[in-house]
Amino acid sequence: MPRLIKPNNNAVRHMSYGDFETLTKKRPHKALTTRITRNGGRDNDGTISVRHQGNGAKRLYRIIDFKRSRRDTLAEVVAVEYDPNRTARLALIQYPDGEKAYILHPAGLTVGAKVAAGAAVEPNVGNALPLKAIPLGLALHNIELTPGKGGQIVRSAGSQAILSNREGGYALLKMASGELRRVNEECYATIGQVGNIEHMNVSSGKAGRSRWLGIRPQTRGMAMNPVDHPMGGGQGKSKGGGGRHHPMSPWGQLSKGFKTRRKHKQSDTFIVQRRKKK
Repeated sequence: MPRLIKPNNNAVRHMSYGDFETLTKKRPHKALTTRITRNGGRDNDGTISVRHQGNGAKRLYRIIDFKRSRRDTLAEVVAVEYDPNRTARLALIQYPDGEKAYILHPAGLTVGAKVAAGAAVEPNVGNALPLKAIPLGLALHNIELTPGKGGQIVRSAGSQAILSNREGGYALLKMASGELRRVNEECYATIGQVGNIEHMNVSSGKAGRSRWLGIRPQTRGMAMNPVDHPMGGGQGKSKGGGGRHHPMSPWGQLSKGFKTRRKHKQSDTFIVQRRKKK
């Protein structure tokens, strides 16, 4: 469970922190880190292209082996570490020749455990196998969408997908959203649910904590003038200008109920059932 902070003042009255008891190492493995270049949401002209980004605490990027590139080689979990760049924890693994790598830490994987990747390895927590070799009904994470590209989906804290069926060279995955999706059965996936399951219950508690993450404040459209936002202006607290407008972006894009997904997207053929059933 998240750790609550003693309410000494209003700023920390509802603040909570994640569970750090599973961590066994405070400093990252230096050889597997690299510097992050920040742009504050600005493009090469210095113009803001993504709003509400800027500042934030300095952090190193941890290089993660999403491909599980070394196959059929047992590696030992030597540490569980915090990653400031994602909600999941990281597991530092070491191969017999001394090489180390980071992988996403699944729930239940402890220091000293052995993990491996390959078509013939056991379907145990932390092991990576092609979808065609995984028993039905298991929870998976770090799933490839293109064979050999590395895990692209199901990577955040507490997330998992269930392998429900296989047919015609494809595996059917039940996503956390309820979507049923086909994925090439040659794609690799890792067994287990991503750790740090209680992350969703963490409460920021104060605005400054968002600033540490590089998230700048947002101004309500209703509080702006008509020249700045479609919902601005009006006498008193009007619900968007002179009349009642639907919520929208500063550029007039409807923000509630308006479908923004392309009508003829290439990946539509792989979605068997939408997350929102019609």
